[in-house]
Amino acid sequence: MSVYKFIEVAGSSPNSWEEAAANAVNMAAKTLRDVRVAEVVELDMHVENGKIAAYRAKVKISFKMEAHNA
Repeated sequence: MSVYKFIEVAGSSPNSWEEAAANAVNMAAKTLRDVRVAEVVELDMHVENGKIAAYRAKVKISFKMEAHNA
C-alpha cells in the first residue's frame, strides 16, 4: 500500500517559466524523499518598471510517504 502527499511550492527565474518550475522541483527534491509527480498549476511574472523582473511558477508536487516503525 502506498500513500502520497501533495504540497505546493513556487519557483522563480529571471529567464523563463520552465526554469522557474525546474527550480521549484529541484529545491523540493533536496528536502523531500521520493518525489513522484510535479504539475505546474499557475504561472505569473513579477514586473518592475514595466519590465519582467522574474518568471514565477506554482508547482504541485507529490511524494511517497514513508512508514516509520517505532
